[in-house]
Amino acid sequence: MEITFLCFCLITLVSLFFFVKKIKHFKWNLPPSPPTFPVIGNLHQIGELPHRSLQRLAVRYGSVMLLHFGFVPVTVISSREGAEEVLRTHDLDCCSRPKLVGTRLLSRDFKDIGFTPYGEEWKGRRKFAVRELFCLKKVQSFRYIREEECNFLVKQLSESAVDGSVVDLSKTLFWLTASILFKVALGQNFHESEIIDKDKIEELVFEAETALASFTCSDFFPVAGLGWLVDWFSGQHKRLNDVFLKLDALFQHVIDDHLKPGRSKDHEDIIDSMLHVIHTQGKDDSLKLTIDHIKGFLANIFLAGIDTGAITMIWAMTELVRNPRLLKKVQDAIRDQLGNNKDTITEEDVDKVPYLKLVIKETFRLHPAAPLILPRETMAHIKVQGYDIPPKRRILVNVGAIGRDPKLWKNPEEFNPERFMDNSVDYRGQHYELLPFGSGRRICPGMPMGIATVELGLLNLLYFFDWKLPDGMTHKDINIEEAGTLTIVKKVPLELVPVRVR
Repeated sequence: MEITFLCFCLITLVSLFFFVKKIKHFKWNLPPSPPTFPVIGNLHQIGELPHRSLQRLAVRYGSVMLLHFGFVPVTVISSREGAEEVLRTHDLDCCSRPKLVGTRLLSRDFKDIGFTPYGEEWKGRRKFAVRELFCLKKVQSFRYIREEECNFLVKQLSESAVDGSVVDLSKTLFWLTASILFKVALGQNFHESEIIDKDKIEELVFEAETALASFTCSDFFPVAGLGWLVDWFSGQHKRLNDVFLKLDALFQHVIDDHLKPGRSKDHEDIIDSMLHVIHTQGKDDSLKLTIDHIKGFLANIFLAGIDTGAITMIWAMTELVRNPRLLKKVQDAIRDQLGNNKDTITEEDVDKVPYLKLVIKETFRLHPAAPLILPRETMAHIKVQGYDIPPKRRILVNVGAIGRDPKLWKNPEEFNPERFMDNSVDYRGQHYELLPFGSGRRICPGMPMGIATVELGLLNLLYFFDWKLPDGMTHKDINIEEAGTLTIVKKVPLELVPVRVR
């Protein structure tokens, strides 16, 4: 009898708790939601290209929208005004990160910058990274590396131009950004290093991003370990661990190489800078770094720094080749400004060709490398566009949808760099209609380095070469289908024939 009474009391208390919670939520003005299925919520409405699926749902349900991914509520922002409220007005209250299974693993239990939740440790690491690794002075000190690697790119393409062979420009540009990042961050020559298998690096980046973006039941069904069991049986845990072990082996090899006595080096790379802090830090230092912190930082650089720059250049070249008038216009502008006698391009030349900067802006608008910036998590109750967003709520900002919003952009699906003429809109986080690097406290700290690579790489491609399509193709045949989840690549590699003109 006593047990029955206790069970009755327990059931009553639990029911009362949910009833009170429901009443409290009833008073909130929650964002509109599409109908949900039991258990899975709205997961069935998210296709192979999540940013596109969310864009279509936003057209129907609104630019501030509440979805349920399994048991996890997620607020999706698809407007400039909503993005400004999240990323500027309420930046401090929603600049944390959700603790996800994949990000925890690859960040070495949140010892990085990109995936770590907001707090004092994160702030210390962020300040260190901006001051020591990504400041303007540091970026400029690596200028000669970018110029050397771009010169090597021109040499390779010139050899292909001699016999008129077709070049896989997608792979070529990936190798360009990888070669720059490996020298800057790891102190390794991408083309000659015995530690690096360059033919497998692209595959490893793809594997890591796919594993991070793949459906992980533990993140959406955190109930009594059921999600973990499903991930174990589906192989998701194995995929994440395989990627972790491959990255860990690569980073450990490079760190061990840096620790060898008498190692020769021609510059201080990012690992050198962090090892110096580890070797000189005292007990009272506020910033504590370990080898795991180095690996966490390198994982961020590896995932965010290599393919994003390549993706931007690939989409820019794709759109230009699809629009012969624009291709000729930007090449004429470049060649008129730089003359006909340059053997090499330097970063000083970039500022002489403003039209190229318009091309890059338009590429960021139409083809942001990461159209869904990394998810945020609220730390307090906020209101966005009049809707309530409670604490511990995940927020996704769909910058891909904002960049194609017809309320903001005339003919938004058209690639038109001239829309930015006499237009102050920039991509550095202050204009919320163009956010390829995010904004606020979580803006990408590697933005200056990424921009420098994209500008110099495209300038070399457009100054030294004309570009022809393979035999039998016209510009109308170029495929512009997208692929990917975390970053969005051109599904079919861009293959062109370089013609050396300088």
